[in-house]
Amino acid sequence: MKKIFSVFFFFFLTFFIGQKVELKKVTDSSQTFTGEIGGIPITVELSYTGIVDCDQYQHYVDGWYYYDKYKKKIPLTGIYDYYGSLSLYNFGTKQKQKSKLLKEQITSLQKVEKTDEMAQKLSPQEYLIFEKINTDKNPVTGSFYFGKKVLPAKLFTGNAMIYRLNNYLYLPNNKKINTYDFINKAGGNELISYSSGENGNRVLLYFEQTSNFNACGQCGASEGEKGYRVLYFTKDWNYKNYEEFLTESCRENIYDVTKTKSKDKQTITYKIGKSESTPPHTLTVNIKNASVVKSK
Repeated sequence: MKKIFSVFFFFFLTFFIGQKVELKKVTDSSQTFTGEIGGIPITVELSYTGIVDCDQYQHYVDGWYYYDKYKKKIPLTGIYDYYGSLSLYNFGTKQKQKSKLLKEQITSLQKVEKTDEMAQKLSPQEYLIFEKINTDKNPVTGSFYFGKKVLPAKLFTGNAMIYRLNNYLYLPNNKKINTYDFINKAGGNELISYSSGENGNRVLLYFEQTSNFNACGQCGASEGEKGYRVLYFTKDWNYKNYEEFLTESCRENIYDVTKTKSKDKQTITYKIGKSESTPPHTLTVNIKNASVVKSK
């Protein structure tokens, strides 16, 4: 009987542990891509080395690429510009010196747009230009230049961004999703609770994130966006959709907020005044049920 109970307890414990939900934040500062130059397989590794001015979507990168057949690393330096191109240069034996000179010249949005013009004055030995990198199309396409030779180039990815704020949700049934892929690129999520019901499963997240990756742009220097997200899943923990509820926002001008907690701290109520985009309303956050109800 004791042995049977032990076996039962083991399987119960295994099931219980398997139902756990966790959130882990991982910031990527480098990426490795596979691709092609003129149909020949290559590998590219790039590392984020700092923002150009005040926009996280525009940053310096350093790294290398090699032809998979030979695996001889060829140094690269350049600029990732979410609004335009990924521009990568090799300056041969003067890579270190000219890389430094190029970065010293590119210090603003206006100068980012002239990256290639400035790089050409430093006489690159070879270079890669990938255009329209924010379209989510796979592959990312561009061109490889070596002397007078121009060849088509590809990166086999739908996202060429180097610096990424990943928020991974580890779910039951050995499933994992990343809020970076289906909510936004700003991260800032915290796991509050999760719950199951007849219609499936829910996960409640609280978030604080920047309003604008461009710190010099509208709301860039604000306190950011704050609120809750409820993520909905099937009974088998397949992701369906999510709802977002703001409690503070520069973009939506939401600041007139009164917050109260119940005695058991399981319910939080936000009374939110009228803003430019929404009428007065109340948000009731039920932590135990992993839910948020919006009412007048």
